[in-house]
Amino acid sequence: MTRSTLRTAAITGVVLAFGVAASGCASHRFVREQTAVVDQRVTAVDGRVTEVAGTAGEALRRATDAQKLAEGKFLYEVVLSDDSVKFPVNADTLSPEAEARLAELTQRLRTENRNVYLEIQGYTDATGDAGRNRELGNARAEAVRRYLSQNGVALNRMATISYGEDQPIADNSTREGRAQNRRVAIVVLS
Repeated sequence: MTRSTLRTAAITGVVLAFGVAASGCASHRFVREQTAVVDQRVTAVDGRVTEVAGTAGEALRRATDAQKLAEGKFLYEVVLSDDSVKFPVNADTLSPEAEARLAELTQRLRTENRNVYLEIQGYTDATGDAGRNRELGNARAEAVRRYLSQNGVALNRMATISYGEDQPIADNSTREGRAQNRRVAIVVLS
């Protein structure tokens, strides 16, 4: 081999080695950049998971505390569903008879002079859409809560919940049964 051929071969080898080394560095840089992007996303997801876990834990703690308060504390229940107090179909208005029953309840609460908590439960019959019935049950419970609030019961001592059509007390296939299912129950807890 001639000197010129050896020199060309050596230069070619150096150029190839440099090219391989340079491409390896570029590949490593690309991998590092992509890894950094993924690490940022994982860190963001970890933060969100921690936040959600904290919120869920707090909700569970509050529910457990509420359950402990309510256990064994049931005093009595007042149900607005008899013939004189029935809610009209698809309405949440309180009849004069219902208002009279609620006035009796507020007087009883004043007389007993106890720190009580009221859970006001709204119900409907099974006619119509289930979602609409849940809204209507809530509207009935809120109508009772408004009346009680206007007559001296503290708002922080009352909560409303709607069961809609889910817990009938009578047969929904009869007119009388549907009328009984359109009701509000007031559970008094100490």
